[in-house]
Amino acid sequence: MDVLYRSGETPQGILTYTPRLVSVDFQGSLGSVSSCGTLYNDIPTVRSDVVTWTGNISTHATERRTKNLFLQSLYKEEHKRLGMENGVNGGKNDSEGEIQDKDIVECLQDGVQYWTDFSKVHYHPQSLFELTGLGMDIREFQNYGIGRDAFSEALQGEEIIERLRFFIEECDHIQGIQFIVDDSGGFSGVAAEFLENIVDEYTNVPMLLYMVRSPGSYINLTSQKQRISQTLHDAISFAKLSSLCKLIVPIGLPSLSKTFRFLPIKDEKPYYSSAIYASALHSISLPFRMEPLGPTAESSYISGAVDIYGVIQMLAGQARQNSVAILDVAMPAPPLSGEQIEQSLLGNLQTLTPETADNMGDLQAVESMTVHGAIGSGGQQASVSEVKDRVQAAYENALTRPMFSHLSVARCPLPIPLPFPSIFGNLVGQHGELLSNPISGSPSRGSLHVHSIPMAARLRSSTAILLFLEKRLANLRRFGMERGLGTEIVRSWGFGKEEVEDIGETLSKMVTTLDPRLQASSDSD
Repeated sequence: MDVLYRSGETPQGILTYTPRLVSVDFQGSLGSVSSCGTLYNDIPTVRSDVVTWTGNISTHATERRTKNLFLQSLYKEEHKRLGMENGVNGGKNDSEGEIQDKDIVECLQDGVQYWTDFSKVHYHPQSLFELTGLGMDIREFQNYGIGRDAFSEALQGEEIIERLRFFIEECDHIQGIQFIVDDSGGFSGVAAEFLENIVDEYTNVPMLLYMVRSPGSYINLTSQKQRISQTLHDAISFAKLSSLCKLIVPIGLPSLSKTFRFLPIKDEKPYYSSAIYASALHSISLPFRMEPLGPTAESSYISGAVDIYGVIQMLAGQARQNSVAILDVAMPAPPLSGEQIEQSLLGNLQTLTPETADNMGDLQAVESMTVHGAIGSGGQQASVSEVKDRVQAAYENALTRPMFSHLSVARCPLPIPLPFPSIFGNLVGQHGELLSNPISGSPSRGSLHVHSIPMAARLRSSTAILLFLEKRLANLRRFGMERGLGTEIVRSWGFGKEEVEDIGETLSKMVTTLDPRLQASSDSD
C-alpha cells in the first residue's frame, strides 16, 4: 500500500508498475530503505584506494537508524525463509526472541516517523530515486520554484525519465499512468517538469493525477511573505499539474478527526491520514485491476471493470469537459440492510477533496463508484447482484441524481495488514461490520482486532469543486498579477509576467467550464 505524505530528510520518488499500469509517487524521505531499492541490504564499509591525499582524514557519518520491531520481524522472517530454502535451520529456537504482533502494533502507534517504518515491500532497484545536491532538508523543500530547479539539477530529470521508460517497456500494454504527488511543497515542481516530459514522449497515454497532502501541511504561517508564497504555490501548482494530465483529483483535508464517525483519527499523525488516503486510492483504482469480462459474461465476484482511459472519458470527456474530480469515501461502508439504506449508503460517503461545496445539486454531475466487500442482510457478505440492486435503489431515492453513474463491484473487502494504524473505533467489528453496542476496552482498534472492512469510494465530476477553483484563481490574480511582493516571489521561481497570465487563463477556463452564469455570459457574447 503506497503512503502519501512527506516527512524526514531526503526528497525521493517511487515508481511501481503492474503489467498494464504504471504508478509514480513523489513523497518524503527514504528512512530505513536504501536508494537501491531493497529494505534490508547491509551496506558494507567501503575502503577507498585513493592515495593522492597524504594529510589527516576525518570521517563524519550520521548514526544509522535502528530498525523498529516491525522491520526487525520482517528481517527475521526473511532470514528464516532463506535458511529453510538452503536447508539450514533459521534459528535454534523459534520461540527464542520472537517478536509478538501486539508489541509491533504498540511500537508503530507512537514510533512511526517515516513511511518506511511500516513498509514491507521489496522495491525494485529502479523504483527509488533520491534528489541530490539540494543543500536543504525536506522542511525547506517547500515551494514550486525549488522543485522546478531540482528536476534539472545535474541531469536528474533525465535519469528519472529513464527509470519510467524502463517500467513502461516492461508493460505488455500500457493502460495508463497514475501519479500520486504531495503537492504541498517542492515535489509539485518536480512532478510538473516530469509530467511535461512524459506528455511529449507518451502523447496518447492517459494520465490520472492525485494531488495529496496531509493535515499537517495546513499550518498557520506567521509572516506575510510566507502566507503569500504558500497561496501562490497552491494556485500555480494546481494550474500547472492540471494542464499536464487528463484528470486531476485534489485530496487532503485540514482535519480528518471529525470527518469519519467510526475512525478516531489523530490529525497530527501522518501515519493515520496516509492510511485513509491509501485505502481510498486502493478502492477507487480497484476497477483498473479487474479482468474485463465479455459483453455477455457474468462473474459472481466482480462487475464493472474499467480502465484509466474509461474513467477519464467518463468524468472528463463529457460535454462539459471538466478535468477536476472529487474523491469521496465511506470507511467502513455501511451494511446493505435496513429501512433507510438509500440514505445510509450515499450519506456515509465523506469527501476527501478540500474546499468543496456541500449539498450542491448538479444536473450534469457524473460519477464512478466502487463498492467492495459490502455486508448484506444477516451480516453476511453481499453478492454482486445485491450490491448493484441496492446502489441503484439508493440513487433512485436520492434527492438529486447524477446525469450518469458507473458502478464497479468486487466481493473482496479491504484487508487490514499488521502495520495498519489503530484507527478503528469500538463500534467496528472484526470484518468491518458496524456494531450496535461498543466493544469494551481500548477506544481504538487495529489489525489485531479488525481483519478487513467493506469500502465504498466515488469519483465525481461536479460543480461542487467550483469553490476550490475560484479560490486559486482569485489568489493568483490578487498576489501574482498585481504589482507587489507576490510578483517578486513568482519571478524568483522563474515565471515571467506572460507565463503567470497563461496560468491565470488556465484557471479561468476551468472555472468557466463549471459556472453556469459564466457559461451564459460567454454564450451571449
